Amino acid sequence: MNDTTPDSLIPYDEIVQEALRAVVGRVLRQIERSGSTLPGAHHFYITFKTGAPGVSVPPHLRERFPDEMTIVLQNKFWDLNVGEEGFSVGLSFNQIPAKLQVPYAAITAFVDPAVDFGLQFQALGAGTAPEPHENAQNDSPEQVTEAGVEADDGSNVVTVDFGRKK
Repeated sequence: MNDTTPDSLIPYDEIVQEALRAVVGRVLRQIERSGSTLPGAHHFYITFKTGAPGVSVPPHLRERFPDEMTIVLQNKFWDLNVGEEGFSVGLSFNQIPAKLQVPYAAITAFVDPAVDFGLQFQALGAGTAPEPHENAQNDSPEQVTEAGVEADDGSNVVTVDFGRKK
């Protein structure tokens, strides 16, 4: 029996990261549509890589936070603008207003402590291509049995049960 897991030719990690970042965009878009008013006690901590491609922060903030910074969207923010690739927002730092642009790919964490919800991400550069991988060789001779069915021991199948009552 082989205990090593083969490398996937499908970039599942990247697909999941992209889908979860879409959650952040959808939440921020909902806030933008409501006139930048957060419902109830909701507020967001958004952590991002300041040096990631596409991030725009004032020089004094980049100097203070050369790698990563966390912003809070709660009471005092303005000009929230949500796009397909990221968002921009106005915030105040020590009484000094600043405009920030953050691509979703730069985000490493999104937390809404009011409802104990959080997401963590692997930071990606905006526009970074996925890691190169081998092309899939569908129906290659060594993977097909005489009956024309792919030989598989079933070890790569994952069962997901979302608490369905049986």
